[in-house]
Amino acid sequence: MRHPPSRKDTPLAEEPLRPTNPLVSPLLNDLYQLNMAYAYWRAGRQDDPAVFDLFFRRCPFQGEFALFAGLEEALRLLSSFRFDDEQIAYLRTILPHADPAFFDWAATMDCSKVRVSAMREGTMVFPREPLLRVEGPLAITQLLETPLLNLVNYATLVATNAARFRLAAGPDKTLLEFGLRRAQGPDGGVSASRYCYMAGWDATSNTLAGQLFDIPVAGTMAHSFISSFGGFEDLKDHTITGPDGTVHDFVELVLRCREELEFTATSDGELAAFVAFAQAFPNGFLALVDTYNTLNSGIPNFIVLAVVLTRLGFKPLGLRLDSGDLAYLSSRAREMLSDARPRTSVDLSRLKIAASNDINEDTLLALNQQSHEIDLYGIGTHLVTCQKQPALGGVYKLAEVRSEPCTKLSEIAERRALPGRKEVYRLILSSGLPFVDLMTRVEDDPPEAGKPVVCRDLFNELHRTEVTPAQVIRLHHLVWDGGLTDYGLPSLQETRAHVFRELRSMRSDHLRSLNPTPYKVSVSEQLYDFAHSLWLQQTPIARVR
Repeated sequence: MRHPPSRKDTPLAEEPLRPTNPLVSPLLNDLYQLNMAYAYWRAGRQDDPAVFDLFFRRCPFQGEFALFAGLEEALRLLSSFRFDDEQIAYLRTILPHADPAFFDWAATMDCSKVRVSAMREGTMVFPREPLLRVEGPLAITQLLETPLLNLVNYATLVATNAARFRLAAGPDKTLLEFGLRRAQGPDGGVSASRYCYMAGWDATSNTLAGQLFDIPVAGTMAHSFISSFGGFEDLKDHTITGPDGTVHDFVELVLRCREELEFTATSDGELAAFVAFAQAFPNGFLALVDTYNTLNSGIPNFIVLAVVLTRLGFKPLGLRLDSGDLAYLSSRAREMLSDARPRTSVDLSRLKIAASNDINEDTLLALNQQSHEIDLYGIGTHLVTCQKQPALGGVYKLAEVRSEPCTKLSEIAERRALPGRKEVYRLILSSGLPFVDLMTRVEDDPPEAGKPVVCRDLFNELHRTEVTPAQVIRLHHLVWDGGLTDYGLPSLQETRAHVFRELRSMRSDHLRSLNPTPYKVSVSEQLYDFAHSLWLQQTPIARVR
């Protein structure tokens, strides 16, 4: 992976944008897409105008919302989507019986005739809504299916997971993403860091993601660092230079403070490790306190270091709990920090208490129901691997070809694909809250503020609602028209701010973890009639004799 290229909006032919991950190319594909592209070309249909929708059918994590992510990387894919000579040579080996002229055509293929309308990245999205509407030559838009799904599915899944963790933890808690070592490969780790930050997390331990996307990075120490010290004999330097430039015998001050606080039974090796780390990071010192015994050694040793550092003029940050009963231990830690003031005249009561240890969304919700003193969470495994649901299940379906609507039928109603080119509008009530997302046909008149509109349930003819919106928000934007449009590439910070606005805009019952209220997604009367008429036309009539 490399640093993303400039965001400068230049024509495709002048300066194509490159995907963040160099593995993203036309060959990041399934063979059946290439088979279909060749068959289209062989039938002379490669340039037939086509429309595909990318959407999902169910919200992830048994919730009622998702956060759309991955759009920037999708645009970078479109900008660089062309086979090079080496890739063409490989295509010849996997399609050995193809007409040689096909490879000449493939060598000229690009996305200069492709148009994409999309939701804004970071938008709250719901089932069946087209996140992307991809229009262009049939063979090329078919080849885009697999790479686009690859770039959008995981990004949307992990952004949604991160937003749910943020909602569970609360807005006042600091959230650090620590998932790189548990992620599914390098790109899974980097993508997780990027989209967790987009969804409201505060920092990552992943330094490559920090470099690539200008995400704040954070980290402390591991148990191995502490256990590597057997005692003070492992310290090569016993001194520390104070903020005023004065050199102090740090070890002597620490041992004297330990006697003052009567913490003489704590681990010498742990205390020596804390000294070494404090020498390296005297400001922002944060120690892992559960290597040996949290209450009888780790927290007392931390208090000793925090008192000495504060007396010298430094600002220690806090301590981290990585095992045990986090609610109980954090409460005891806060008590012990507060108890230090009468004995030392140093106020440690406001130092941060961090927690880690395989935390998931349910853990956060449970902690909120208990009395705890945790200020900061470091979370990795359950966050970046999305263990609660490992895949979004986004799909890419043909909606129109040669201006004729297409659909996929199924005996399962929710798996039927909506035909034709569609727009999505968010209808806002006078309360300022969104009430329903309305899908219409592109050619139909859009809903207007102040005018009633009938919203239909796609699968239940009896469910109809007349809504008079105070505001109508068109959710689709033209983001690609043979090249970047005026939409451009919003920065990660801009998208992050958009996520915050989206989360604040929704009713809390749509966002809650337990039994959330489904958000309404409806279709206009015209789209309802159009879809049902086409489904009836294309459904074979069973004949019984």
